[in-house]
Amino acid sequence: MVAKERIWELMEEVFDPEVPVLTVVDLGVVRDVNFENDSWKITITPTYSGCPAMKRIEDDILEKLKENGIENASVELVLSPAWTTDWLSESGKKKLKEYGIAPPVAEVDKSVLFAERPIVPCPKCNSKRTKMISQFGSTACKAHYQCEECLEPFDYFKCLK
Repeated sequence: MVAKERIWELMEEVFDPEVPVLTVVDLGVVRDVNFENDSWKITITPTYSGCPAMKRIEDDILEKLKENGIENASVELVLSPAWTTDWLSESGKKKLKEYGIAPPVAEVDKSVLFAERPIVPCPKCNSKRTKMISQFGSTACKAHYQCEECLEPFDYFKCLK
């Protein structure tokens, strides 16, 4: 019998296809691991309901388990509660920054409606003089910014609560 901790360790080896420095555990996409009815059930939640990477993540999870001799497994997609950037691990936020994507700041970006824009530090030079170029970056869960100091463009992983 494989230990539950081993399954979690294997999930740390499954990477997000859109941000390949993050594991599905870093992202907080893997919500639970349970052994039920002689089978492992991995529960995942997408970063947003239309995320095109979820089928790939599901396949990668099952492949990783099979590579390690675990054939009796399934993946269940659960939409509630909805994923939030609060589920990103501290390690994941650090990896995002090192990869060149600004991690989410601790506020919801309502600037398009009525609030002040969040200050998003540049992941390259740490300047707080940045501006949003587009509400949508390379994927829908990111916005595109530019640093006004080093002039580098970068993605910002949007804060979702």
